[in-house]
Amino acid sequence: MIEMTLEIAQRAAVAALARAREIGASMSVVVVDEAGRTVLMLRGDGASFLSPDTARAKAVTAANFRRSTRELGERAEANPLFWRSASAVTGGDILISMGGAPIRRDGRVIGAIGCGGGQGAQDDECADAGAMAAV
Repeated sequence: MIEMTLEIAQRAAVAALARAREIGASMSVVVVDEAGRTVLMLRGDGASFLSPDTARAKAVTAANFRRSTRELGERAEANPLFWRSASAVTGGDILISMGGAPIRRDGRVIGAIGCGGGQGAQDDECADAGAMAAV
């Protein structure tokens, strides 16, 4: 059953963009459901033209692996071939760059948020803010 709603996605995205404004970063935010299907995409003022794509890939990655892309990036050092292969076979839909966070409800992953356009740490901070505000 799909539990991610537009209302939840909007809360997450608005919180992430609000945090981006607070820290002076221009970025795009994408929220996906637990299967990685896009629910909402917002491109912030001044966000780079690739940022919607990177934000979506981060969200898809966090949803499908049920972990933050920060954590996955740390784990990737142990098996870089897998992660290069995963990105290649999915047509770039897997991106372990900082800025993707799962959205949980009652301990279950119901979707994820991806932020792109800032520095890695900024993207990560905004994704975390969005995920926490979502539910």
